[in-house]
Amino acid sequence: MTDTSAPIAIVRIAEEFRKALTLLRKSHKIRAGLRGGEFNEAEAKAETVENNQSMSASASTALQTVWPVSPGRDLTAYIASVNNVAVLSPEQESELAREYFYEDDVEAARQLVLAHLRFVVHIARTYSGYGLSQADLIQEGNVGLMKAVKRFDPNVGVRLVSFAVHWIRAEMHEFILRNWRIVKIATTKAQRKLFFNLRSSKKQLGWLNKEEAQALADDLGVDAKVVRQMEGRMSAYDRSFDADPENSDDDDYRAPANYLEDQGADPAIQLEESEWEEVSGASLRHAISRLDDRSRDILQKRWFFDDAKSTLHDLAAEYGISAERVRQIEKDAMNRIKAQLSA
Repeated sequence: MTDTSAPIAIVRIAEEFRKALTLLRKSHKIRAGLRGGEFNEAEAKAETVENNQSMSASASTALQTVWPVSPGRDLTAYIASVNNVAVLSPEQESELAREYFYEDDVEAARQLVLAHLRFVVHIARTYSGYGLSQADLIQEGNVGLMKAVKRFDPNVGVRLVSFAVHWIRAEMHEFILRNWRIVKIATTKAQRKLFFNLRSSKKQLGWLNKEEAQALADDLGVDAKVVRQMEGRMSAYDRSFDADPENSDDDDYRAPANYLEDQGADPAIQLEESEWEEVSGASLRHAISRLDDRSRDILQKRWFFDDAKSTLHDLAAEYGISAERVRQIEKDAMNRIKAQLSA
């Protein structure tokens, strides 16, 4: 869709070129007859009718040329171009689908995509109420159409447009969810379902009452709490954290940056935490210094040496006592430290 050096779709070039050469030869034959005085008016008319019929049949069975326009450059021209592409008959569609499915013929896949671009435009118009660019929706839908063509199985017995609707809508839905708000408001399956059904299910502009919320939850198979949550999210709006430079100074106080507080940057809280750590650390060191040497050594080797933490059996072998006795000494030392810190 972005190549500007040549037309996007020129189908059956060799066949059309051959027919053009045939027409040129016949035209040359008629001119030769005129020069030689052998011109037959009835024969010339018959050949003209035959040529016109041949060209009409060719135009009805071949895709027409779509010039290099894209939805982002000129949406009106793009829509006019895709609407000029001939709609494939079931036989033509089946033949092209089989060529791509069995032979990986990229040209056949391209023709299938081009013939169904008009359906993407039609589906994109149904999502015009979300405030997003129609051209962007069409572009995303075209991606879904190409994915559908890649996965289409001609042996199933359905038309490509029926199969491709799911993929086209899926790409458009994902684009809408990503770009409708700065912060994505629908992440779970239930929330995504409500996003595309909540507004259309409302019978009035106000908030849903308890009965309406429960009825909507039952219809969509979700929890009523999720309905309330999504209704609140969709009723909210995006707001800049900083003040708008275009607003006057009198309105700056409305910006969240001027009234929201960062607890982690409060100097008073930082000073309080620093002093508490210093005081508690000094108290802990004083309480440990009041222990006897064996208790202090066991406690340090059990808790303060992360790289070479001693086990109860290691300390029992070192002091010649049982592991249970080491555990008792450790517990008694911890209780004495707690008592001094709480005093």
